[in-house]
Amino acid sequence: MAADLGELLVPYMPTIRVPRTGDRVFKSECAFSFDSPESEGGLYVCMNTFLGFGREHVERHYRKTGQSVYMHLKRHVKEVRLPAPSVSLVKLNRDFNGEDYEYEDEAKLVIFPDHFEIPLPNIEELPALVTIACDAVLNAPSAYKKQEPESWEEEIQVSRHARSLRQLDNGVRIPPSGWKCQKCEMRENLWLNLTDGAVLCGKWFFDGSGGNGHALEHYRETNYPLAVKLDTITPDGADIYSFEEEEAVLDPHVSEHLSHFGIDMLQMQKRTENGQHTDNKPRPRVSEWEVIQELGMKLKEVYGSGYTGVKNLGSSCYLSTVMQVLFSIPDFQRMYVGNLQRIFDYSPLDPTQDFATQMAKLGHGLLSGQYSKPPMKSELIEQVMKEEYKHQQKGISARMLKALVSRGHPEFSSNRQQDAHEFLLHMINLVERNNAGSENPSDVFRFLVEERVQCCQTRRVRYTQRVDYCIQLPAPFEAASNREELLAYEVKRKEAEENMRPPPEPVRARIPFTACLQAFTEPENVPDFWSSALQAKSAGVKTSRFSSFPEYLVVQIKKFTFGVDWVPKKLVNGIHRKEIDEAAVMQLAEMGFPLEACRKAVYYTGNMGPEMAFNWIIAHMEEPDFAEPLTLPSMIDPGPSAGDSPTGAAPLGNSPPEESIAILTSMGFPRTHSIHALKATNNNLERALDWIFTHPEEEEESDALSDMADTEPNDNAFSNSHSDATLSPDGDASGPRVKDGPGRYELFAFISHMGASTMSGHYVCHIKKEGRWVIYNDHKVCLSERPPKDLGYIYFYHRLSSS
Repeated sequence: MAADLGELLVPYMPTIRVPRTGDRVFKSECAFSFDSPESEGGLYVCMNTFLGFGREHVERHYRKTGQSVYMHLKRHVKEVRLPAPSVSLVKLNRDFNGEDYEYEDEAKLVIFPDHFEIPLPNIEELPALVTIACDAVLNAPSAYKKQEPESWEEEIQVSRHARSLRQLDNGVRIPPSGWKCQKCEMRENLWLNLTDGAVLCGKWFFDGSGGNGHALEHYRETNYPLAVKLDTITPDGADIYSFEEEEAVLDPHVSEHLSHFGIDMLQMQKRTENGQHTDNKPRPRVSEWEVIQELGMKLKEVYGSGYTGVKNLGSSCYLSTVMQVLFSIPDFQRMYVGNLQRIFDYSPLDPTQDFATQMAKLGHGLLSGQYSKPPMKSELIEQVMKEEYKHQQKGISARMLKALVSRGHPEFSSNRQQDAHEFLLHMINLVERNNAGSENPSDVFRFLVEERVQCCQTRRVRYTQRVDYCIQLPAPFEAASNREELLAYEVKRKEAEENMRPPPEPVRARIPFTACLQAFTEPENVPDFWSSALQAKSAGVKTSRFSSFPEYLVVQIKKFTFGVDWVPKKLVNGIHRKEIDEAAVMQLAEMGFPLEACRKAVYYTGNMGPEMAFNWIIAHMEEPDFAEPLTLPSMIDPGPSAGDSPTGAAPLGNSPPEESIAILTSMGFPRTHSIHALKATNNNLERALDWIFTHPEEEEESDALSDMADTEPNDNAFSNSHSDATLSPDGDASGPRVKDGPGRYELFAFISHMGASTMSGHYVCHIKKEGRWVIYNDHKVCLSERPPKDLGYIYFYHRLSSS
C-alpha cells in the first residue's frame, strides 16, 4: 500500500511545498467565502500556495492553476455544558461569544480531479517530503495570527532616543486644534517635534496625505530625532517617527514628552469595546449606551438574506457598521454581488490581496443568507425544555477584508478603535481607485459644493467648486435647547470640583437639526485669507452651497471636539427637531415685518430667540423671496417624529425674473451670462454682479457644467432646485461625475456612536429594510423596537423619485 501511495503522489511531488518563513497558511477561512473547517464541507488548503478554499470554490482554483493536491481540514464541534474531563484526543476551546465547546479535527490529503483521499497522519505510507509538508501545514499558525502583528504594533521597536530625549524649555504650548505647518501653513499631515515643539508638515508618510517635507528639513537642520503625528494622539499612544532611525518607533515616555507641550493624553477617558471603563471613574451617560443598543428590550432576532452580522475582531465595530450600510445600497450590491462569478473567475492567483474579490466575498456573505440561518425547531424545543436557550447568531468575520484595506494605513491597520466617518471616506477612496474608468458605485455619494469667498475689504468675490462625498454639519452649541440644564450642570460640576466630590451625571447639549443646517449655510471667517486683489492678507468670509445633489446623501454630525486640556469631548447628545416658536414669530410681526419672513427667521435660527431672528431679518430683507412662504428643507429631520417620512421643498423656478435679467443686460452684460449669474446667486442682483465680475464670459465652463454649477439652493435651506436625476456632467470629460437630481431625501440608515471619543467606545447601525428598522450590533441582528434616530453620528439618506 505504501508503494502504491508513493507511486500515486510521484507526478505531484514538484507541486507540494513545505511552508517557509514568510509563507502564510490560510487554514481557517476560504479566500472566496466564509467557509471554514467547521463548515459542512470543510476547508481545502492548497499544498503549493497554502490558500484555503471551501468545497464550492476549490474546483475553480484547481482549474485555474492546475494544482491537484489539497489538504482537507474538517472540524467536528460539540458544545460543552459542564467542565469536560481531560481527554488527549479532544481539545477544549472558547468561541467568540464565550461559550465553551470541544472539537475534534480530521485531516486528509485530496488529489484532484478524482478526489482521491489519503487520511492523515499516514507517516509510514507517505513519502518523507509529503509527511514533512503536511506536518508543517498542520502546525503552522493561522495566516491572521502571523499577519496581524506585522500590521499592528508588535514589530515596532522602542526608539533609542526615547529614554534620553532632550526637550527644550522654550515655553511652547500646543493647542488642541487649529494646527498648521510653521513654514508652509499646511493643515494636514502635521508632525510635532518632541524636542522643540515645532509643528511641521510631513512628506515621507505612506498614507497618501502628502506634504512639503518641512519636518524632515527641520531634522536635518537641528538633529532633533523624534516627532509625533498630531491627529493620532489617543489615550493608548500615538504614531511616532524617528528621523535618525528612519522608521516608526515606540516611545514609552510619550505621555511625559507630550505633557511638556501641554498635551495631557492620560486624562483622556478610556472605554473598552463593551462600554466599560478601564479606570475607576464613574461610568458616564449610562442611558446613551442603553438607548442606542436598545438594551433591556426583547428584540427579535432576524435571519436570512441581508440579516447577517459581523463578528467583532476587537475594536472593529467601525468597520462592520460602515460595510453593513454600504452593502444595503443597490449600486454596491450590483457591482460586487451581482458580478460575483465574473469577479471570482477573473481574480488573481492570490485572491486574498484583490480588493474586488474581498468586497464581493463580504457582500455575498452579508446578503446571501448562507451564514444567517435560524435554529432548527428541534434545537429550539430541546433548549426550551432544558431552559438554556443561547444566542444562535454567529456572524461572519471580515478579517481578510480588514487586513487588505488597512494595509499600509497607520490607523486602520492597528487594533485600536477608529472613527467610522474616516473609515467610510477611506473605503470610498479605495472603491474609486479600484474602479477607475469603469462602473463606480461610489458615484452615488459624489456631489459638488460651491464655495463663495468674499474679501471683506475690497468686496470682491471668488467662486470655486469642490467635490465632496459627505456633508459635515456643525453642532452649534449656542443653539442647544437645554441651555438652562447645561448651565445648572456646569454650576454643579464646579462645586463638586471645589469640594472634592464626585462629578455629577454629565449633561450634553441637545441641538435642533435645523440649527445644524443653518450653521452650515452661515458665512464663516477664512483664517489667514490672502486677497489676490490686495496682494496681502485680509479678512475673508466664506459661504458654502450645494451645486448638485447626490443620489445618496451622507450627513455627519460633528459631535466631537477637543477641550483645552486635550480631552476629547462629545458635545451633542441628540439632534432633534423643534417646532417654530410662534410667540417669537408674533413678537417680530408686531415690529412690522411680514409674517412669513418672521416665520422663516425663527425657523432658520433654530428657535434661538427673537434677537437672533431679528438679526436674520436684517441680513436677508433685501432678498427677492424675503416675504415668500417658508419652504422647509428637503433633507429629512432624523428626529424620532419625522425621521423616516419623505418630505421636500417645492422646486424653484428655473428662469430668473425677467426684470432682473433686463437690469443686467442694460449694463451691457450678455443675456446668457446674466441668466447664469442670477441662477448662481438665487436671483440676488448684488451677488449676481459679483458673480459676473469673477466669472468673465470668456472663461465660462462648458454648458453642461454651467447648467449644473450655476444652480444653488435657497440661501437658508437645502431646497430642491434641480431636475430629475442624470449623470452630470458627462458632457465634460474632465469634470467629476455626479448623479444630480431633486433634493428630496428619506432616511434609510444611521450609525450611532457611544463613548466619549470616536477613538474609543462602540458603534452600532440601524438600517431600514422591507419597511422596518433593523439594528446591527456586531454579530447580533434584530428588529429594532425604538431606533434612536436623534442619537446618530452619521446619517444616510436616499433620494426620492420626482414622481
